[in-house]
Amino acid sequence: VKFNNCAGNKGVRYETNSLDFKVRADGTMFAAHQVQMPSKQLILVVTAWDPQTLGRWEAIVRFLVTEKSQHNGHKPKGHKTLPGELVQPQSDTLLPWRQHHSVNGLRRQKRDWVIPPINVPENSRGPFPQQLVRIRSDKDKEIHIRYSITGVGADQPPMEVFSIDPVSGRMYVTRPMDREERASYHLRAHAVDMNGNKVENPIDLYIYVIDMNDNRPEFINQVYNGSVDEGSKPGTYVMTVTANDADDSTTANGMVRYRIVTQTPQSPSQNMFTINSETGDIVTVAAGLDREKVQQYIVIVQATDMEGNLNYGLSNTATAIITVTDVNDNPPEFTTSTVSIRAPARPRPCCVTGCPAAEKRWEVGHPPPRVLTHSHFGFSQPWGPKEKTQQFAAAVDYEMNRAFMLTVMVSNQAPLASGIQMSFQSTAGVTISVTDVNEAPYFPTNHKLIRLEEGVPTGTVLTTFSAVDPDRFMQQAVRYSKLSDPANWLNINATNGQITTAAVLDRESDYIKNNVYEATFLAADNGIPPASGTGTLQIYLIDINDNAPELLPKEAQICEKPNLNVINITAADADIDPNVGPFVFELPSVPSAVRKNWTITRLNGDYAQLSLRIMYLEAGVYDVPIIVTDSGNPPLYNTSVIKVKVCPCDENGDCTTIGAVAAAGLGTGAIIAILICIIILLTMVLLFVVWMKRREKERHTKQLLIDPEDDVRDNILKYDEEGGGEEDQDYDLSQLQQPETMDHVLNKTPGVRRVDERPIGAEPQYPIRPVIPHPGDIGDFINEGLRAADNDPTAPPYDSLLVFDYEGSGSTAGSVSSLNSSSSGDQDYDYLNDWGPRFKKLADMYGGGEED
Repeated sequence: VKFNNCAGNKGVRYETNSLDFKVRADGTMFAAHQVQMPSKQLILVVTAWDPQTLGRWEAIVRFLVTEKSQHNGHKPKGHKTLPGELVQPQSDTLLPWRQHHSVNGLRRQKRDWVIPPINVPENSRGPFPQQLVRIRSDKDKEIHIRYSITGVGADQPPMEVFSIDPVSGRMYVTRPMDREERASYHLRAHAVDMNGNKVENPIDLYIYVIDMNDNRPEFINQVYNGSVDEGSKPGTYVMTVTANDADDSTTANGMVRYRIVTQTPQSPSQNMFTINSETGDIVTVAAGLDREKVQQYIVIVQATDMEGNLNYGLSNTATAIITVTDVNDNPPEFTTSTVSIRAPARPRPCCVTGCPAAEKRWEVGHPPPRVLTHSHFGFSQPWGPKEKTQQFAAAVDYEMNRAFMLTVMVSNQAPLASGIQMSFQSTAGVTISVTDVNEAPYFPTNHKLIRLEEGVPTGTVLTTFSAVDPDRFMQQAVRYSKLSDPANWLNINATNGQITTAAVLDRESDYIKNNVYEATFLAADNGIPPASGTGTLQIYLIDINDNAPELLPKEAQICEKPNLNVINITAADADIDPNVGPFVFELPSVPSAVRKNWTITRLNGDYAQLSLRIMYLEAGVYDVPIIVTDSGNPPLYNTSVIKVKVCPCDENGDCTTIGAVAAAGLGTGAIIAILICIIILLTMVLLFVVWMKRREKERHTKQLLIDPEDDVRDNILKYDEEGGGEEDQDYDLSQLQQPETMDHVLNKTPGVRRVDERPIGAEPQYPIRPVIPHPGDIGDFINEGLRAADNDPTAPPYDSLLVFDYEGSGSTAGSVSSLNSSSSGDQDYDYLNDWGPRFKKLADMYGGGEED
């Protein structure tokens, strides 16, 4: 083996991945000691490396191992077959990983086996999953091993075609295979321990799908069309039919053979054609093809695989249509001997009619007669079947020839069939008179090319682009105009065609293609009808040094310390050679800080490097002016500014994230200040939200605790007493009456008490009161309730629900409205005004006061 680098293979060193084989300096491989081969082939990886360039190359070397010849041609007694010699062991178990030990017990280098391919027949009926082989490592006796497979068909689409038991190493196929879909699979078997650590090197597994005859031959076309001349000899080629079989073409499953099944009509013989069984070529096998008797044959062709075995092979058919073509057995003849016609004069070919007709009997596909004419004339199109008139194509000029006398001769382009005794050609006379027409002016030189330097001033005369009028016998004037001037750079004199510049011609314009500017002009005469012609002028512009170079790039990034990285700079110049490079890059002397901080190193004529001169430069963005001069004559220069971001870098010379921010103009202190401001702002927002919630809570609490009379603000108190009567009030007046079924309140003294809900427990028994209470009795009870309410320290400052439970079981009040009526007449309730603000509403209702 040899590895050649650019300097040859001198100094290249070799090594292999096996301790059993070594490679000399000249590339010769040899066995380091006596080696016993475990398989019929050995694969090694040879690595070559150059100690100077540290380049490494690898190649795979495959050895085919031959058996040692025996004296008697048999294996010696006691010889055991090596595991690698089995294509597939009887136990269906492969040991691709095996450890070899020397006699003294020292472990030798492990060598991976080359696993023979595994064959799987397609269209298997199962049952599935079906075991293919078992893979195991001899280390499974020492540790627990898990097996897996990867590759197309396992963990790559199509997925899960093959699977493997991770514990036993048995590999299965999970569904029927189709060789036409995929003929082979390449998998890799892996062995790892319980922790997922690799125990053995991955082993390649090749699985080949065995072909089955499950596809019929398919013809490319169902109908084939061919032709053969009548009277053809036996063995004449007619056509070829082709059928393809999707099965394996290297086996009988895909080997197709052809045969003719039927022929229609069977005249003059039932076997007029035969077919090559392997190639599908159809040829004539008998004489007697006559178009006047049989014009077409229909042949049914059959294609069968299994090498044409009709008992086991699959077949398909196609139709071959063979047309019998006519031969040339009739000469052409003119129907008239002389004719006179008139043709317009044109500088290009035109068509005239009236030529003598030549009659000929032939069929479509046969070569037409050949007509011999004057050099200026010819037939514009081939003759069709049985045509009697044709057109002449003429390229005549009235100024050159006003009339033509032609002798037209027609003859067979193909020779007559043998045995025909008659002339093969015929002649006729034709007189053509040419009439004058107005012809368009034309430019003698078209395209016209001129060369000049770019930048010529406006009004410069470039050339005279004039046209010629071919009508010599007509007095006509020619006028010129622009037809196409993309950049509007040119003017043309309408009378003489002189072209001048209307603007400065710039070679660097977008309208220039390959240094050429193209314009189109129109020349028109004043004939009847007028005619015109076009001409193209091409101007080749020679470059001058009129563009100063521009520095590239415009922005760059560099580390704040030197020797970490540099900035490669170049220049762009719109001019072309020799007005471009080599360029000269230099720093200006003013300001002085530029040359103090920076330096430029020339690489070649087009590139230079910008780097720091000082040992440290603070992070930030710097505008570095650079003077770039081209090599034109005279040279042009331009001062360009490159924005350089100086930032802190890591050990690899890459700008860090914080350094990029600092280089953008923010120092570390500014960044910390921004972060502190953000934290303070978020804290203030949080405190404001807490304060708003606390204030809202205090506002609700204050509304519940402040007495309406003590509140200094003006309030509107809505009591919802307005309405049509007591029936539509929202007051729960049921608490003012004591139903007989209500239980007494436990552990409560009789009298007036404030409750917020209906009492629970037994009500105290009250003495039976008269049906009509005495007014004084009611007043005493109300006064007692007033004192109890005013002296209740737990009562809120707002009106509360008071339960008057003095009635007892024998006096159940209907509603408060009963206070407003009495059997003894009207009653005076003015004393309610003296009971305080809590009874102000009741005093207004019953004491005759004004409503609020």
